[in-house]
Amino acid sequence: MPRTLVLIFTSGLASGRLAAGAPSYELFGAYFPAWLFCGVIGVVGAAAARGVFVASGLSNLIPYQLFVCTAIGIVAACLAWQLVFGW
Repeated sequence: MPRTLVLIFTSGLASGRLAAGAPSYELFGAYFPAWLFCGVIGVVGAAAARGVFVASGLSNLIPYQLFVCTAIGIVAACLAWQLVFGW
């Protein structure tokens, strides 16, 4: 019985996302997925954070700068996804 409930629950979750399809944009005659744009926004956000850290002198104080800038980039990409697509 528990195995059947898990199967029904997971198939219900998957069917809702698969039916909607991924949002995409036509650019230069080709379709680009929306997550790619959000990924680019994340990379730009991480690079901007690194620039701010170096310009303000915080790069000397913050340990693990790669992880901090990566986290800022991920937050920027997820925020862009939520604000633009609302998923």
